[in-house]
Amino acid sequence: MDDFAEYENEEKRRERQLRRKAVAYWKATAKAIKNGTGILQKEARHVAMTIIEDGARTMDEFKNVGYMWDEKERIERWRIDKQEQKINDAMPDNPDFIDYEIGPDQTVIPPPLDHVWWRQLLSGNFLDVIHDCPHEIQEFTSSRPVYEFTRALDESHKEILYYWAIRQWSPQRIAAHRGQTDRNVRKVYNNMIDDIRRRMYIRLHPRYSTGKPLTHTQREFCKNYWEQLDETQKSRLLRKFEEEERRMSRNGKTVIIDAGTDE
Repeated sequence: MDDFAEYENEEKRRERQLRRKAVAYWKATAKAIKNGTGILQKEARHVAMTIIEDGARTMDEFKNVGYMWDEKERIERWRIDKQEQKINDAMPDNPDFIDYEIGPDQTVIPPPLDHVWWRQLLSGNFLDVIHDCPHEIQEFTSSRPVYEFTRALDESHKEILYYWAIRQWSPQRIAAHRGQTDRNVRKVYNNMIDDIRRRMYIRLHPRYSTGKPLTHTQREFCKNYWEQLDETQKSRLLRKFEEEERRMSRNGKTVIIDAGTDE
């Protein structure tokens, strides 16, 4: 048993030495390429690995390539973990900054610059920050139909839609925030989305049925929405379309539908 353990330790030690030699050869090759071409160290190491990998022919050489890939993945993983740790150290526990905007001494504490809120501001995207409010959720879209549908919602529905779709809150968190049950929140949200989808289909149907220009997303929406309806719902919608056409023909008007710019 002791002989086997000693043999195993010897194999591990030998593998460590081979790994160090392979990594040292890889880095030395990359350094030579970097000095000769003046490219970045990361690019030089990538070029060196490609050269060594393409030139591998024996089993030992392929093992060295494996050692180099392991080392590269370890370095990349260390860099990612280090960057995530920096972000986590700078971020407060609450990602929504509800309880961290004002300190105990009434001092305003801005979110860290790594947060998407600040990145949007620094890149010149002000609209999402200005209208970051449940009661102005219609300002997040450039589509006229979506703007009109969301603007017509009552304030409680806007709040649920904002926290569900924009902030990505769970139904349980929304329910706790509003003092409701999560079952009630899900019911209100599903009914609201069904109503918006129905109104959007009614809005797009005249253009879809006559072959007028629509975006790919709008055409797919009309097709999928119609296919998921049962016969009763289809008959009800068809009657509604016929009544609307008769009413418009009696008034001598032409139906003009603005499909908007996005879905």
